[in-house]
Amino acid sequence: MAIFRLAPAFKDYLWGGTRLRDEYGKNCDFDKVAESWELSCHKDGPSVVADGEDKGLTLREYIEKHGKAVLGTDCEAFEDFPILIKLIDAKDNLSVQVHPDNDYAQRVEGEYGKTEMWYIVDCDEGAELLYGFKHEISKEEFAERIANNTLLDVTNNVPVHKGDVFFIKAGTLHAIGKGILIAELQQNSNTTYRIYDYGRVGKDGKPRELHVEKAKDVTKLAPAEQYPDSPVEKHEGYDSKLMASCEYFTTYVMNVAGKAQLQADESSFNSLLILEGEVTVGDITAKKGDSVFITAGTGAYTVEGKAQLVLTKV
Repeated sequence: MAIFRLAPAFKDYLWGGTRLRDEYGKNCDFDKVAESWELSCHKDGPSVVADGEDKGLTLREYIEKHGKAVLGTDCEAFEDFPILIKLIDAKDNLSVQVHPDNDYAQRVEGEYGKTEMWYIVDCDEGAELLYGFKHEISKEEFAERIANNTLLDVTNNVPVHKGDVFFIKAGTLHAIGKGILIAELQQNSNTTYRIYDYGRVGKDGKPRELHVEKAKDVTKLAPAEQYPDSPVEKHEGYDSKLMASCEYFTTYVMNVAGKAQLQADESSFNSLLILEGEVTVGDITAKKGDSVFITAGTGAYTVEGKAQLVLTKV
């Protein structure tokens, strides 16, 4: 039973900005800090224990040392750690992309597919993202529009506001637009198929790779499936709102004002990502940008202070 902070891994993708360093205290020397992988056992960017006697171990090493019981019984169904949590600072548009489901990804890529959820932490006025299609189209039209660069004529652009939630099932065409800061909850996968990238080039001066044939295999050529909105629930010391629940994760946005009594039972670990403010979690002080891991079986614990945070469990 333990509570500790995690130090993230960073990505310097070309569309990133500097808000994660400037506003969220991320200690990173990259010119652009596009993403911080806050809760990750992925080989492409593991998070690291930042407190206590296990400080310096990757989260995967911590689990190997203490046993899978620290993750909880709900994780027993998964061969690998099931989720990945990120902060994403999109100063520029991300590519138009799609992620495969588990069956396709495990067969073709050797890892999980990716269903994900976005919480809009902040955004510029007028910011938009791409979310599915305006209407259903055929495979033939999809291929033709990719070939002649008219795909964006039939995609669904959605204006976004702080606090919006988007649930993105595997197979849903999507793209984060410029001027958006997102907390992303996703399956533990780094498989992305780019379909359109605005003609940009990478650090090597060459156009970034597209994955059109794979995208044709997995994209649902229809409007995005809408996830039902949930009401805000009032509790003593805090309020919470369910953002999404699926077989891979259940996640809430919470506003703490005082003292919140929470629970990490035997079924799942808890992950807390602090978006605003500062709180104490057990003996740990966590401020804006910090990620806290509470092992399964810890039982009742207290979050005290004033903060907005994302609580995630399996």
